[in-house]
Amino acid sequence: MDSVKIVTLTVSPALDKSTHFKGLVPEQKIHCNTPRFDAGGGGINVSKAIARLGSNSMAVFTSGGPTGKLLEELVYKEAIAFQAVPIASWTRESFVAVDDNTNLQYRFGFSGGSISELEEANLLTTIAALQPHFFVLSGSTLEGLSTTFYQKIAQIASQNSSKLIVDTSGEALQKVLATGAYLIKPNVGELAKLIGVERLELEEVRAAARQLLSQNNVAIVVVSLGPQGAALVTATDYVFVPAPTVVKKSTVGAGDSMVGGMVWALSQNLSLQDVIRWGVACGSAATMNEGTQLFKQEDALRLFAWLKEKE
Repeated sequence: MDSVKIVTLTVSPALDKSTHFKGLVPEQKIHCNTPRFDAGGGGINVSKAIARLGSNSMAVFTSGGPTGKLLEELVYKEAIAFQAVPIASWTRESFVAVDDNTNLQYRFGFSGGSISELEEANLLTTIAALQPHFFVLSGSTLEGLSTTFYQKIAQIASQNSSKLIVDTSGEALQKVLATGAYLIKPNVGELAKLIGVERLELEEVRAAARQLLSQNNVAIVVVSLGPQGAALVTATDYVFVPAPTVVKKSTVGAGDSMVGGMVWALSQNLSLQDVIRWGVACGSAATMNEGTQLFKQEDALRLFAWLKEKE
């Protein structure tokens, strides 16, 4: 198969539904507006973000049942190239509802189904056939998937000379680090766990990320700092970018949008300063939209220009 520049993997994608209602009352039927449907899940969202910035990627994801078929249709409508790996379990759903009376958002996530050893093998075979310049591993796993699955992905990426971008947590991230990655994106709490401390203050992030870099085969650590922004750390560089002030409507997909912005910038051979600026710009722009819509290109462009001028 011909190689592609960027491949994203979503092991546990979701059919995202979002709607509005007025008033949350127990024991009563809540009347909701017509729902909006979006293709969701870490890697798919990253591919959607890259598409909004005018570039292409290949989205690889599992797909099962009627929800999986609808998910594939939604990815197709986004004009994103994809390979759906069939599984017996139905693709999971997620639900976001906003109460117009209070403007409070309620988020419901359903667990994914299971995956068999044969389905896992098919997924690995699909991935091994691709040789992208950047491989993005994002999101959670499915029940039944081996605990070393993400590590196997890291090994395939290394064998194919792909730069691995990882946005996951817990044991899956720990096992990836045992093999190595080009860039990882923990939040500050996850970074603390990775180096074995209870918590980290902002002024401790640089040293903590450098400690992680010295102990693992990783080139770049990007630490998400929530409303404070983000920091990019290498063995020799440190770039902190504060988050711009925006009117926030939803945080759904903000982290994936950040990853998408950074991967796009890396694929354009931009400086590390611009890589993290694009990440923060896209992540912040995503919070300006309701539900699961990610960001608008014009918002990301405006916020990036503001961040560039601010420094």
